Amino acid sequence: MIDWYASLLPGSRVPPAVLLEQALADELDRGRARLASGRRATLRAAALINGAASHSVEFDDVYRDASYHPGSPVISAALAVAQAQGATGEQFLRGVIVGYEVSTRIGEAVMPSHYRFWHITGTVGCLGAAAAAATVLGCNREQFMHALGNAGTFASGLQQAFRSQAMAKPLHCGHAAEAGALAAMAAAKGVTGVPDILEGEVGFGAAMSVNPDWSKATRGLGTDYHITRVTFKNHGCCGHAFPSIDGVLHLKHAHGFTHRDIKGIRLATYQAGLDIIDNFKPEGAYQAKFSLPYVVAHALVHGSVRLNAFQPERLGDPEVRALMQKIELVADPELSKGFPRQRAARIEIETHDGRKFSHFQPTRKGDPEMPLSDEELNDKYLELATPVLGEAAARALLKDLWQLERLPGVEFDQVVRQPARAAG
Repeated sequence: MIDWYASLLPGSRVPPAVLLEQALADELDRGRARLASGRRATLRAAALINGAASHSVEFDDVYRDASYHPGSPVISAALAVAQAQGATGEQFLRGVIVGYEVSTRIGEAVMPSHYRFWHITGTVGCLGAAAAAATVLGCNREQFMHALGNAGTFASGLQQAFRSQAMAKPLHCGHAAEAGALAAMAAAKGVTGVPDILEGEVGFGAAMSVNPDWSKATRGLGTDYHITRVTFKNHGCCGHAFPSIDGVLHLKHAHGFTHRDIKGIRLATYQAGLDIIDNFKPEGAYQAKFSLPYVVAHALVHGSVRLNAFQPERLGDPEVRALMQKIELVADPELSKGFPRQRAARIEIETHDGRKFSHFQPTRKGDPEMPLSDEELNDKYLELATPVLGEAAARALLKDLWQLERLPGVEFDQVVRQPARAAG
């Protein structure tokens, strides 16, 4: 939840969230759910807008083995339902856990072939949101089945959305949260869904995957909790770029060279990632987040890839743009075989004076093997939340989030209590 709020709050101040508030004005300032600003909203409007907002700045969590961002659809749906129903903090968190477990397992079963055409957070996210919402609503076994049955047929989100300056990608997450919440609310009232929507002859798996392995969906269920192996992002861009960013920063810090010393950079990584981030001429902030040359060059020039990396003055930085032209991208066959379970990169850097440095980055900072500490997670949250809320309100919210399971909840006023137009 702390990591989700770290993404939600800055995302709530930029499109598409600010535009969705205008588009859905008739569904705001009423209802018991709330937007990031504290503004009241109907359940479905809150799920949609918060779902889109929490994916907009590309800082939301990842379940690596499914290339899936569970937090945006699952938490957005669960929180909207919990607020509308007056659930306790513990009831809400149980819903989140169920949503993560159900959706990450379905995601593993249909990967990696699903990822060729589909944005898995938009597709599998519908099922995670439905599972979370059904849990918070207290649905019985049959109702839960019907919720998933209809969520599966609502699932959508095409990879083509990644390849333009459009706002469609975060909309996928908002749609998934809203569609899952709708499926659960309808099921609770008796609306039936398709029982074999996942494994049916013309169901989700057959239509959206090649030879899905449904045994992965139930392996270790109830004993092996995927939510304990979630990646928290340490950079504000596409996660496929992370091992390369981590690797070049390691070499820079280890050997003390600057970006001006660099003659050439060779980045070898996995093909599935390069298919999305091989862009040497990004136009605008959105495309820059999905440009491996841009984010690596920015990291070397400015030392990090945070929100300011996508401000206009940074996007046009001549030193960043010049360094991008010195980068060579290569799809490594061995690293490609490791996807999605391993996200790695091999980095080679040559300087003008003839020095050559190399480094193998086997994982990403923030992955389960190299996790962010609680302190690092708090720092990430405060960096992203403070400009939106102000320091006092950001720290008060952080304190509540750390003890969320003990809060009486009702509408979570103890958590979402900032004014509709916060400072910053």
